[in-house]
Formats: sequence, C-alpha cells, structure tokens
Amino acid sequence: MADNSAPITLRTRKFITNRLLARRQFVLDVLHPSRPNVSKADLSEKLAALYKTDKNRVVTFGFRTHFGGGRSTGFALIYDDEASQKKFEPKHRLVRSKLAAKVEKPSRKLRKERKNRAKKFRGTKKSKAADAPKKK
Repeated sequence: MADNSAPITLRTRKFITNRLLARRQFVLDVLHPSRPNVSKADLSEKLAALYKTDKNRVVTFGFRTHFGGGRSTGFALIYDDEASQKKFEPKHRLVRSKLAAKVEKPSRKLRKERKNRAKKFRGTKKSKAADAPKKK
C-alpha cells in the first residue's frame, strides 16, 4: 500500500537569503499523494540536489502532515558552511545531525530531588545533601 518509490514534489515558500546567519531559509511544502510521509533524510538529499549543496548543510525540522495525508509542511535551512551551522544552530539539532555530542545529565526528577534535599542544609553540609540518602 505504501510506495516509498512514489514521486514527491517539493515547493518552497517565504524564501529568504539570510546573510547574517549565513544561510538560506524557507518554508517547505512536500506533496506526497501516494505515500504516508517522507523521511527528513530523503528531503535533505533532494534539497541538496536542488540547491547544489552538501546534504549535511541542509537542516529540516518542524514537519506536520496535513489532515487527510498527502501533504506536509515544515521548515528548511541551508547553511553556507559547517562553521556557521555549528555557530547558529540549536544544540539539539546539532546532536540530530551528529555535529555535536549529546550531553548526558541526570533526569529532571533526580535533579529536583537533589535540589530539595540541599535546601534543608546550610554551608558545607549542602554538598553532602547532594548525595542520595542512605537507606536503612
């Protein structure tokens, strides 16, 4: 039923060449009538071919499929070089494109519990409160 080799049509709207951020940015409409959706990797490859650039410089995000299917709309950015991409792109999107390593940190719940334990002490005891409480 789902034909992944079916043709797709890309349409760009609100195209801006942003010299300050060293990129081209636009709203991307994807028409995919005979398939459920199109992967971001496929979109990046097609946009790179269309705008004659490296597929690693193309960033696609924020896609929503319209009700009834067959059409999706999202945003795309094409950076001029890797340095400007690393400088201006948010960290979470750099991690997605494997240009930055993911920062591992304790879960939100653990951080909140640690903060509340530390509230009960003053001075040097605060650092001891940061450790998990001993269970008897």
